[in-house]
Amino acid sequence: MDLPLVYHPDYVAPLPEGHRFPMPKFQQLYELLLADSVAHPYQFHTPERPPQKLIELVHTPEYVQAYYEGTLDLKAQRRIGLPWSPALVNRTCVAVGGTILTAKLALSHGLACNTAGGTHHAFPSYGSGFCIFNDLAIASRVLQKLGLVQKILIVDLDVHQGDGTAFIFQDDRTVFTFSMHCEVNFPGTKQKSDLDVPLPIGMEDDAYLQTLAAYLPDLLSEVKPDLIFYDAGVDPHVGDRLGKLALTDTGIYRREMQVLSTCIATGYPVACVIGGGYADDLKSLVYRHSLVHRAASEVYRHFHL
Repeated sequence: MDLPLVYHPDYVAPLPEGHRFPMPKFQQLYELLLADSVAHPYQFHTPERPPQKLIELVHTPEYVQAYYEGTLDLKAQRRIGLPWSPALVNRTCVAVGGTILTAKLALSHGLACNTAGGTHHAFPSYGSGFCIFNDLAIASRVLQKLGLVQKILIVDLDVHQGDGTAFIFQDDRTVFTFSMHCEVNFPGTKQKSDLDVPLPIGMEDDAYLQTLAAYLPDLLSEVKPDLIFYDAGVDPHVGDRLGKLALTDTGIYRREMQVLSTCIATGYPVACVIGGGYADDLKSLVYRHSLVHRAASEVYRHFHL
């Protein structure tokens, strides 16, 4: 058996020339995983666009409708940071479908990875920071609604706090939110996760990994989740434009191995999403995003899931 992966060609939607969101990275990630034989075509599962009512498990019907129809006001669109188009609506929904599918595959196989996802700045009634609908929150709600899981742990290691996710689940005992992020960074106003670990600017590999090791094992034995969502943002990298931390490629790979082996060794299924990553050199960015899939393949083989 091989690690299940999730990808859809619609993960890429056109953006205006020179836009700072690295949209081509999703297709390039898929192509790199194949080119480097990290994955084979048969490992990829194709998600479907979820019905609107599933998106409304988290987001207000007014916001969802306005986004679908392109009637959001300019201020709301600016806050998202991506210009509206029907193709982007479809891309947004298909990516949410991808995280739902990844979660289901993780439950049946023990581990699964999306090649998109991690839109953790989306709130119930508005989008923010390139995030339109919160895939982690929606997938959590969908799986709970289907009766597949009760308790969920979200491990968010994107360099930016998962503020939307923290807000959505702030009064919910069934979803535990853990965010380890750069303290002085977007979003300016932080929300309260169940566990926030703010990190100083410039933190390097060893200090980062030691900090993570100080929290994760205890968290697992305390929360005992039915499923873990892992947001493997690569923006803590030293070369990231929006990051402010100083992890190397090796540090990110060690992080992925640490998270996945710690969770899998203790018997908890993990659904991975790729989270944020912003670099001028697209090729090196795509490689960094592939590290979670490389680590997951290794862990999957090691534990014969």
